[in-house]
Amino acid sequence: MTYALTTLCTGGTFFEGPRWHDGRWWVSDFYRHAVFAVTPDGAEEEVLRVDGQPSGLGWLPDGSLLVVSMKDRALLRRSPAGEVSVHAEVRRFCGGPLNDLVVDAKGRAFAGNFGFDLMRRSEPEPTGLVRVDSDGTAVQVADGLLFPNGMVITEDGETLIVGETFGRRYTAFTIGDDGALGGRRVWADIPMIAPDGCTLDAEGHIWTADARHGRCCRLAPGGEIVDEINAPDGLQFFACMLGGDDGRTMLLCAAPDFSERRRRAAREALLLTTTVNVPKSGLP
Repeated sequence: MTYALTTLCTGGTFFEGPRWHDGRWWVSDFYRHAVFAVTPDGAEEEVLRVDGQPSGLGWLPDGSLLVVSMKDRALLRRSPAGEVSVHAEVRRFCGGPLNDLVVDAKGRAFAGNFGFDLMRRSEPEPTGLVRVDSDGTAVQVADGLLFPNGMVITEDGETLIVGETFGRRYTAFTIGDDGALGGRRVWADIPMIAPDGCTLDAEGHIWTADARHGRCCRLAPGGEIVDEINAPDGLQFFACMLGGDDGRTMLLCAAPDFSERRRRAAREALLLTTTVNVPKSGLP
């Protein structure tokens, strides 16, 4: 179907990590070095400065906000009272900048990293996922992933699905009671898509930003593309998230490209919205 896109917010450098939480959209802006909350009518509030470049966002059961500090390879924790601390330092698990994350209902954060120096066009190298428990304890729980990126957890809390941008696939794991990951399997083989930020819907399909082809694709298990939203001319989509009061609003993070040099020097990133038929499910 054809989707009408509405501009929610302009003037960003590079938006990532979109979330819907407490009636507002939350996003990281890489090169403004800040996390912002945006109302459904587009009013933007800076919530947290992150000098090390913010990315993935999530919330602990006590309401604390977790934020990836990419270049520090750390998770920051902002309490409901606004106090900021280092939740975990995970550099020893990272082959490149820390990236996106998802936090489960028990407060366990699963985070991926680049695995190599993307901006210098280094050769991709496999890397892993780190789990950070609610007390800040960190452990690697998976390896051999090619640029683990956007992740979702199913509504029942039992399955983690992670996109591998350079692996051109989604890989699923069963989450054990202790937070260990097992039962590794391919959820979707998608050779024509570079999966980036993603979101899960109530029919068990994943919407993924395709970081190479200027679109957001709805994938059925196995990888069939059953729907897509095309980016405006001159833009690409790098992340998406379902939210809104009924879970059917799609937020899309758009920019001309992902070049750090070009994005730092411009304010061309947008937040766009549209409406889909099937509402959000699972986490984030």
